[in-house]
Amino acid sequence: MDLTIDVEDYKLNIRAVVVIIHNNKILVHKNINSDHYALLGGRVKIGEDSETTVKREIKEELNKEIEVTGYIGTIENFFEMKGSKFHEILFIHKAEFVNEEDKKIEYTLKNNEGEDFLQYEWLDLDKIDEYPLLPQVSKTILKENKFPVHKINNDLK
Repeated sequence: MDLTIDVEDYKLNIRAVVVIIHNNKILVHKNINSDHYALLGGRVKIGEDSETTVKREIKEELNKEIEVTGYIGTIENFFEMKGSKFHEILFIHKAEFVNEEDKKIEYTLKNNEGEDFLQYEWLDLDKIDEYPLLPQVSKTILKENKFPVHKINNDLK
C-alpha cells in the first residue's frame, strides 16, 4: 500500500525519486496531459525504504535496472493539485543505469506499464530554468550541486 493518506483537508504523500544524469542532461517524466515535468520515481510503499522504492519504480516504469550512487536530499513539498492540498515528503537519490547500453540512451522513453500518457525525456541542465520542472526548488538543488540538502517548497503561501 502506498504511503498516501488523507489528513484533515490534506493528502500526506511520501515519495522517492532519482536523478539520472548523462551528458549534462537529466532524465525526467511528464504526463502529456499536464504542463510540467517531474523527477522520476513514485510513492513509497508501507514497509519499504526510499532506495528500494526508486529501484522498483524505474524497473516498473522503464524496465531498467538502476544502481543508487548517492543521496541528494529531502524536500518538504506543499502544493495543490486537482483541488487537493498535498503535504509531501520527497526523498531524492542519485542513480545510474546498471546496463552499459542503457547509459547511452538519450532519446525519449515510453512507459513500460502501458501508461501511454507518461513519457520520459532528457532535459539540458544548462537550461533547467527554462523548463517547468516541479517542485520548483528541485531546480535550485540541481544548480547548487551540493548534497545532501534539505529544502522546503511551499506553493500554498
